[in-house]
Amino acid sequence: MVTEGLRVDRDEALRYLGYDGQKLDADLARRFDEAVVACERLRPRCLHAAFPVDHAASDAGHVALAGCGLVLEGRDIARHLDGACEAVLMACTLGAESERALRLRTATSPTDALLYGAAASALVEAAADAEESRIVAEAAARGLRTNFRYSPGFGDLPLAVQPAFLAALDAPRRIGLAATAGNLLVPTKSVTAVVGLFEGEPSNASARSTCASCALAGRCALRDQGRTCHG
Repeated sequence: MVTEGLRVDRDEALRYLGYDGQKLDADLARRFDEAVVACERLRPRCLHAAFPVDHAASDAGHVALAGCGLVLEGRDIARHLDGACEAVLMACTLGAESERALRLRTATSPTDALLYGAAASALVEAAADAEESRIVAEAAARGLRTNFRYSPGFGDLPLAVQPAFLAALDAPRRIGLAATAGNLLVPTKSVTAVVGLFEGEPSNASARSTCASCALAGRCALRDQGRTCHG
């Protein structure tokens, strides 16, 4: 699905740049605005699919999904999906156009590349928020509850799952999203994540508002940026 009309959260983009209330001179502010406007012309592409949790093949260290053969390794993802009847895999990308624009700016102006990259990161997060909202609405229509999205690379869910994750969604063909040999997403301004579906209240709902139980507490790169993986 192509998501249109999204806006860059400028405060979030500035946080990616390490902004902490410093005064922006007129030239830098203008270039930042130009980067934001350029990103908002992009048309993010997203998709998602739900798969039953195979409880018989899952345990405290991994979750197996039926219908796609995907196994999500890690105690953190097992806790995230504890009690879930299904898991929704989602992926969003700003596409090849964002990659070309970033390469061009990298070649001509490192500053403009940095500004564009921050704005693009904020935009793909907005696209992921919109896709997650669609997942929540679809779940509600089925009488199901959801928890929050959880991405490979968070906690102990390894990035090595990315190729199989994308294959389960047919993402390379459907939205042009692939993984490198090092399990990084290409295009780079992309997000993959898992959302649990529950017949009742999610057992780990409290995790939405706290980082205390996370295996990365005290050494989380997201927290260093003033963000969390749970919104």
